[in-house]
Amino acid sequence: MAISQNSVSLFDDSYLGDVSATKVAIVFTEWNDSIVNEQLKGALSVLERYNINRIELVKVPGCFELPFACKKVHELYQPDVIIAFGAVIRGGTPHFEYVCKAVTEGITQLNITLPAPVIFGVLTLNTEQEAWERLGGVHGHKGEEAALTAVKMARLAKM
Repeated sequence: MAISQNSVSLFDDSYLGDVSATKVAIVFTEWNDSIVNEQLKGALSVLERYNINRIELVKVPGCFELPFACKKVHELYQPDVIIAFGAVIRGGTPHFEYVCKAVTEGITQLNITLPAPVIFGVLTLNTEQEAWERLGGVHGHKGEEAALTAVKMARLAKM
């Protein structure tokens, strides 16, 4: 089991410099809103720490809609980076596998085709408890980590 605190380099931002002009779009789902709102809260706190205030927030119904929305957001706003937030919790049908596969492949395709990176902030969970372990619990805060990843990738994309 991966624990973010064991990846010290993830938190190294010493090389970033001034990233305050970074344009960020965050596309997030309505589904599992208590979880997703916590991801969003964590991400916004990190962006604030870097004085990034050019942020577009776009809400979509569920994770399956994230790839289309990320593509549309890029067309409309031309952000330097996009963060996709959502949470899929395993249920009693194969729906979990279909949604997880579709959103993963969709965001992967966007990373290959768009000039701006798309950060995968979709939690794929067996239980809701696992979400809270990843939103301030033993596994760190995945919303914060996604925002830091976004800042780093936006910088890389500008090189």
